[in-house]
Amino acid sequence: MNSFELYFRLGLQHILDINGYDHILFVLALCAVYIPRDWRKIIILVTAFTIGHSLTLALATFKVVEIRSDIIEFLIPVTIAITAFVTILKPRPSSGKNVQMNYLLALFFGLIHGLGFSNYLRELLGKEAIIWKPLLAFNLGLEAGQLVIVGVFLLMTSVLVGIAGVNRKEWTLVVASMVLGVSLMLMLETKFW
Repeated sequence: MNSFELYFRLGLQHILDINGYDHILFVLALCAVYIPRDWRKIIILVTAFTIGHSLTLALATFKVVEIRSDIIEFLIPVTIAITAFVTILKPRPSSGKNVQMNYLLALFFGLIHGLGFSNYLRELLGKEAIIWKPLLAFNLGLEAGQLVIVGVFLLMTSVLVGIAGVNRKEWTLVVASMVLGVSLMLMLETKFW
């Protein structure tokens, strides 16, 4: 297995790892208001998150940015809770400025999430002579993993809302409420004070 493939798989596994379900929760909170026909908007949201994640992952890996890991581990569920809460307040996608706000939130919160994995990745990359290629591969793996999560979620949404007749707003509220509940528990577990 070459280096690119190795780091791509690491990125994919990082996002799909059930033990690291905070990323899965965040992606679900971002996508909860959308249905399959909104797939372009979802890809933009997920990509905005990946860009933010990639930026701080690179900055932290190069030690340009250093923030205590216990603070980051607390802030990650805070970002999930905020995203879920915003979804509960506005359970339908809107056009115009509100959609752009979703993209900005995804980008900004991606910055925080990227810091969470930087220490581990820095240790892995320490043996690499040139780290841009592995860093790119890792981030592409993250993006691919997020698209898998989105695909599964959209399939479930399509079946429940489109075929089984579940009310779209109720489905969104259930998903966002579940994500909010889990994120609040994570906040209690990771409090740093």
